[in-house]
Amino acid sequence: MYSESDIDGAVGAGAITPQAAAALRDYVAARQASPAVDEEHFRLLTGFNDIFVTIALVLLLVALGQIGQTVAAFGGGVLLAAASWGLAEYFTRQRRMALPSILLLGSFVGGIGWTILGLLSAVLPNLTDRAGALGMAAASLAMAAAAWLHWRRFMVPITVAAGAAALVGTAIALLLAAVPGIDRARWPLLLIGGLIVFAVAMRWDMSDTERKTRRSDVAFWLHLTAAPMIAHSVFQLLGVFRGDIGVGMAVVVLALYIGFAVIALAVDRRALLVSGLAYVLAALYALFRTAGAIELSAALTAFVIGSALLSLSAFWQTMRRAVVTRLPDGTRRRLPPVA
Repeated sequence: MYSESDIDGAVGAGAITPQAAAALRDYVAARQASPAVDEEHFRLLTGFNDIFVTIALVLLLVALGQIGQTVAAFGGGVLLAAASWGLAEYFTRQRRMALPSILLLGSFVGGIGWTILGLLSAVLPNLTDRAGALGMAAASLAMAAAAWLHWRRFMVPITVAAGAAALVGTAIALLLAAVPGIDRARWPLLLIGGLIVFAVAMRWDMSDTERKTRRSDVAFWLHLTAAPMIAHSVFQLLGVFRGDIGVGMAVVVLALYIGFAVIALAVDRRALLVSGLAYVLAALYALFRTAGAIELSAALTAFVIGSALLSLSAFWQTMRRAVVTRLPDGTRRRLPPVA
């Protein structure tokens, strides 16, 4: 399977004409009876060789991390980051392999964070809570810088999301160091960070409403990063899993999930629906148990949610049209077009 950025690359290299690329997109959209923008295309596998290479990379990188760890606390991170960058020069820059590229990005950024934390633990073994938070902030900032360097060199779409997550971690760690007792507000802080990442994702999305360039791929990963920050923070603030879910709490959870669905339809991204799924399953399960269907509560929950999500997928365009047409003209023009 080829992504939109692959088609754009083929056009840029002169392998196909822009007219042929447009015709291909129109053909695929007509065949699927769905506009291309509604499909949320992103490339994860180009073939089984991606899986084969990924398995080999995992074995190699784990071994390097363990070998480096025996030398020094930061040695594993150094070896991991160095090896990941070197391997990315071939598997990412030359071969353009999707899944190995994602793995190598994660191991490079993680290796940088491991190196910073390892150095701190070697130099300052007995850290106070505030110093530890500052160390986490330094590691997160270094990871964000590493993601920026990786993006400049390899342009892997998920890199921007990794950098955004690292910056959110930096900000939260700095607040933990600066304000004593603010750790009790970790969920509101994470919610704010998620909303900021969501805004950044929308900025990338609005720059390519037709979803024909790499910018759409970047927005996809940013949405995938922001969604769990938002969903988990909102439901944790409600205390969904702190005890038995009552009828009132279940209704609130279901109402919030419907709100997430409206937002997902408007922006044409499904990440929020996936991130909030565990909470709506728990809420519906509690409702069925309260109604007396104890033995069948799990089956009924799966049946209702599964049917609802399949219906949403089948009638996505119709429902999306109903949502988008009710928005102001200025907002509509910034969103992906409806069928």
